[in-house]
Amino acid sequence: MSSKRTILVGLAGQQNSGKSTIFNMLTGANQHIANYPGVTVDKKVGSYRDSAGRVEVVDLPGTYSLTSFSLEERVTRDFLRNEKPDAVVNVLDTSQLKRSLYLTFQLLEMGMPLVLACNMVDVAEARGMALDANVLSSALGVPVVTTVGRKGAGKADLRDVIRATASRESGAEAPRTVVAYDELEPHIAAVEKRLNEASGLALIVPPRWLALKLLEGDSEAAGILEASHSDAAGVLTLVRSLATSFEEEMDISPADHIVSCRDELASQIVAACMTQEKSKRASLSEKVDRFVLNRALAPFVLVLSVYCIYELSIVQGYELTKFTWPALAWLRETVASLLPFPGLLEDSLLRSLVLWMVDSANTLLNYVPIFFILFALIAILEDSGYMARIAFILDRIFHSFGLHGQSTLPFILGGVFAGGCAVPGVMATKGIPDERSRLATILTVPYMNCLAKVPLYTLLVNIYFAAHKSWAMLFISTITIIMALIIAKFLTSVVLRGKETAPFVMEMPTYHLPTVLGVLRRSVDRTWQYIKKVGTIVVAVSVCVFFLLQFPGVPEEHMADYRGRIDEAMTEFRADVAALGETPYLQLVQGEGLEDLVIVYDEYRAARLGGGSNVNEEFEATYPEFYPLIARSGDAAAKKINRMLRGLSNTRKTIRREIRSEQIANSFFGRLGRLLEPVTHFAGFDWKVNIALISSFAARESSVATLGAIFQEGADEGATLEQRMASESNSEGRTPLGALALIIFFALYPPCLATTIMVKVQTGSYKWMLFSIMFPTVLGLAVSSVVFTGGSVLGLSGVEAMGVFYGAALILAVALAFVPDPAWNAPKTTYVEQS
Repeated sequence: MSSKRTILVGLAGQQNSGKSTIFNMLTGANQHIANYPGVTVDKKVGSYRDSAGRVEVVDLPGTYSLTSFSLEERVTRDFLRNEKPDAVVNVLDTSQLKRSLYLTFQLLEMGMPLVLACNMVDVAEARGMALDANVLSSALGVPVVTTVGRKGAGKADLRDVIRATASRESGAEAPRTVVAYDELEPHIAAVEKRLNEASGLALIVPPRWLALKLLEGDSEAAGILEASHSDAAGVLTLVRSLATSFEEEMDISPADHIVSCRDELASQIVAACMTQEKSKRASLSEKVDRFVLNRALAPFVLVLSVYCIYELSIVQGYELTKFTWPALAWLRETVASLLPFPGLLEDSLLRSLVLWMVDSANTLLNYVPIFFILFALIAILEDSGYMARIAFILDRIFHSFGLHGQSTLPFILGGVFAGGCAVPGVMATKGIPDERSRLATILTVPYMNCLAKVPLYTLLVNIYFAAHKSWAMLFISTITIIMALIIAKFLTSVVLRGKETAPFVMEMPTYHLPTVLGVLRRSVDRTWQYIKKVGTIVVAVSVCVFFLLQFPGVPEEHMADYRGRIDEAMTEFRADVAALGETPYLQLVQGEGLEDLVIVYDEYRAARLGGGSNVNEEFEATYPEFYPLIARSGDAAAKKINRMLRGLSNTRKTIRREIRSEQIANSFFGRLGRLLEPVTHFAGFDWKVNIALISSFAARESSVATLGAIFQEGADEGATLEQRMASESNSEGRTPLGALALIIFFALYPPCLATTIMVKVQTGSYKWMLFSIMFPTVLGLAVSSVVFTGGSVLGLSGVEAMGVFYGAALILAVALAFVPDPAWNAPKTTYVEQS
């Protein structure tokens, strides 16, 4: 017996076999998510302790086989080969035992120390199936444990068998089943003989397994051979010769023959160990699928499901921000109280920078309740089995544009209608096994209407399309999907044409009732990943944006003019106070005391607007001499001075806004905006719009915030941003046609910086990250320029140009759907429906 106390266990199984529930059952809360080195597939690692020591469990990606078609298959196989776990738990869906055994045979051929966890026996029993675990164990030569992962049934037995299997010395196992490949066996033996010529190869992989993979045409198997055999070229020549002769003789390829033999053996084993009660009643899954997969009803059920997701997460979830925002506002005020006091016209660099960072982080954190609910609802769809149905419904449409059904979830998370976020959308592409479709999805998810785009759309629609709001919002909500499909077709047909495609098995799992613990755990995990990966990036980017908008600053001679204006206003204020006669407040407004008074007055008003409950008590305790003037709680003179303070405060705010506006115009960003005008004027963008677009690269919300800072001069007191921009539209030549061009550009604009970094993380390539920036920039500017310049030449109004562009895009998308896929001869999608 091995004295090894800490053991490594791999958890392998097909998708929808309940592997994740077994992982949760074994490890509980002691788990974390990372990535496998060099790839983007999630690596879930957990641990537990038994009587002999610690057990580390790795939840391998769900896979149907151990070929090298998909990233998940390669990751699983590489882990088994390189890490050599002490035990491998093969999780099987008992209700689909025959299909599950296909992976089991391959694990046996790899020589893994195997334990079978026949999961979901409750589902099998509900279908009238009865499994004899002892017969199955004898047939395969490996221990078998029956489990119900979501209920914790079989946990103790599985832990005991894992430890026993890991402790068993090599060669002490019971005789294992070897799949007999009949007419192919002589060819396998011939290849295996040549492989055994390489000393040490058997220590790397079992020669019989490698021989099978070579005869199947596995590309990575050839790589293993070349790295471990001195005459790899000779062996490969032999393999090709044997494969060709076998196919000519048997009229079937070695790979298909191998599948056929495994299927036959699986049927024999299932017949021996499984009994089935005959029933004419349809299962619950079949009954539900008759409704949700009905050709006529399926689209309506899908739209209703997506509507419910957004209604609960975006609309209703936004109500929770009424509770989170006061907490975040309190946090900001607390941080502000620890910073240097604000200045009369300019704040200190430290105060400005820290508050800028806090505001940027708060923008993200305020949406956490929405994302938590969204991720929980997505987890329910996944666990219940309906997410696979959504992929099935949309696969035919997506396939026409080089995508497939598993692109559905990333597009939903990215914001198919409005309200998503491209970061979790790009993260969700991990499950797409087809490299070409996966890259195309990664590069098109950012075109969806993420929540951060909505403020600019709302601003422009209210200013330029107020009389046609419904049409404009329909245009915005659907044109992004149409453009994403057009771009996906271009990418998969041209840019990604040579990328690897893979056979894709779309399984229809049985419906399950999701567990509360499972949904909460996945929602918390995904929300926390979002906070960690985006929150840190947003704060870091906010620092860069701050300095680019802050420096080189306002020229000193201009600052002298601004100081002169505030000094003049304060001198006039002092004269007005003196005109009131002798008051106890006269000394407070002399010298620098007046500066402190007006600053405290503005801080008090801001605190009151923030809804603080103890504002009056705090300010009265902190500024007892100023309090009667700022709160109008004193005598008649105090109330008169309070009214005067409001005028001085408004003057101060106006001057501060003008300073900020000039600072932006003179900043590095402002200069860049003017530098780009010769190019962007074809799309109707001036330097102010250019600045807003540049700043929104860091975070989409920055576009409206930057426009709010720019459009200040000459604004009426209390005027909204819409009113300020509308008042300047005529004088500066802004038209609805230009607004349409801006909307189109913003829809096609490169993803925000957080998303581009996520593109790098998911693709592992700076090349694709740069492509995700450059391609949409060129495309967006070209399309918006055609719309603006072409519409101007033709004399089209904004609404007319909107209709023309929409019709042209829709016709192009429909036409492209009929263009043959250049990879038409690639393995086709297979649908497997559980019954």
